[in-house]
Amino acid sequence: MIVLGFAVVLYLVAAVMVIMAARRDRASVGVGFREAWDQLLAVLPALTVGILGAGFVAALMPPELAETYLGEGSGAAGYAIAYVIGALTPGGPVVGFALGAAAIKAGASVPIVVVYVTAWALVSLNRLLIWELATVPKKVIVERLIVSAPIPILTGLVMELLV
Repeated sequence: MIVLGFAVVLYLVAAVMVIMAARRDRASVGVGFREAWDQLLAVLPALTVGILGAGFVAALMPPELAETYLGEGSGAAGYAIAYVIGALTPGGPVVGFALGAAAIKAGASVPIVVVYVTAWALVSLNRLLIWELATVPKKVIVERLIVSAPIPILTGLVMELLV
């Protein structure tokens, strides 16, 4: 229900933006829709592959594997595995969140999946190698990693208190 509510809010924001564009300059509405269409076509292949991949990961991941290494009783080892896999997972949100959802369906615990998703978002080796090393000063990268490194574990521990 929360997802539906959030989707409604996003559609309303988009509708307001269309109205604002039309009031400013009617031609900008067409430009906006063309830009949106171009972006959709650009991300659709990756989106499709990410969703299909996550679906097959969920279908192929043996539940006993997920339960043993990422389930309720996996403890610190589960946290470590989720952290490393999260840091190594390439791709955008479609991949990271879809794999997290697939892991939950296969038997992983919510706190451990939160560790995975948070590590993927904050400690991504893929982003570090492809983007940060080429564009960000090394001192900033090191400082960001020092600050970010404990956060995935902390979010998992907080989730344990909440679920």
